[in-house]
Amino acid sequence: MKKNIRRTALVILLIVVGMLLYSFLKPGKLPDTPPTEAPRQARKLLPVNALLVSSKPIVEYINSAGTLMADEAVELSFESSGRIIELNIREGQKAQKGALIAKINDNELQAQLDKLNVQHKLAEDREMRQRALLRREAISQESYEQSLTELQVLKADIAQLEAKIEKSSIRAPFDGIIGLRYTSEGAFVSPGTPVTQMVKITPLKVDFSIPERYAGVVQAGAPVLFRVDGYSKPFTAKVYAVEPQVDSKTRTLTVRAIYPNANEELMPGRYVTVELQIKMFSNAIAIPSEALIPEMNGAKVYLYKGGKAHPVPVSTGIRTESEIQIVSGLAAGDTLITSGILQMRTDLPVALTHLQLTD
Repeated sequence: MKKNIRRTALVILLIVVGMLLYSFLKPGKLPDTPPTEAPRQARKLLPVNALLVSSKPIVEYINSAGTLMADEAVELSFESSGRIIELNIREGQKAQKGALIAKINDNELQAQLDKLNVQHKLAEDREMRQRALLRREAISQESYEQSLTELQVLKADIAQLEAKIEKSSIRAPFDGIIGLRYTSEGAFVSPGTPVTQMVKITPLKVDFSIPERYAGVVQAGAPVLFRVDGYSKPFTAKVYAVEPQVDSKTRTLTVRAIYPNANEELMPGRYVTVELQIKMFSNAIAIPSEALIPEMNGAKVYLYKGGKAHPVPVSTGIRTESEIQIVSGLAAGDTLITSGILQMRTDLPVALTHLQLTD
């Protein structure tokens, strides 16, 4: 009885083990095994920006520092000594050419002039009588010439005295603005003592210097752009004169431009920064300066071709504030890489994230 029970239990155990092995080794189902080689992870591409190269006008400029100069400026003073009896100085106001600015006492000179005028009248009458007598041969030629000489001497004396009287006055030499006065009415002045100054600020001159290598390039009529502190807008002037020689100490050439200053918004003496146009290239290729890589033997840029970066040697020309001219190496239609330049290398896979069509 016990043997039958044991035999039955053994058979059941064998059946259970067999079923488990069958389900485990069932055809089409194999145990999971680790792969012999993991799939290679896709390489990450470097994102870059690019510019579609095209030709456009580009202008070469010279940057310099300059000074605004008055069109006319003079310090007014007397040419003779005396006491000021009239002072018509309206400080900061305009005055027309010929207007009386100041005058010293000339009473003594005026009295001398009156005396000479009387003598001159008598000499004229005598010369007329002598001339009439000479026509009738009533006097000699010598007598007539003596009276004529006396008349001419008096005329010269009068002219000399009138010149002295003119020196006792100061008159505006041109239309302009009167400055501050340096003296007062009643003061005694000597020749050369400054009384006031006068300036003409319409137009203004812009004086600046350029390197000597541009001596034969700058011509009259060339446009000049200049800026003044306190003004957001630039001002435009034109070159009208160039110094005929180069300064041997600074190796620079002085250039003068003219600005109308019609509204009189600018004052002479101010410092300005000048931008002078030298040359214009109508169909030039210019790229951002940051896209250029300097090398020992020249320079190069990277172009985007087929998803990769390709180096191209280039020759450069003029530079502006943000661009540089490419003389050779690039053509219109090339795709120039403008970002991530320091990470570039030959055939580096890149991803184009932004393409700028025009600059």
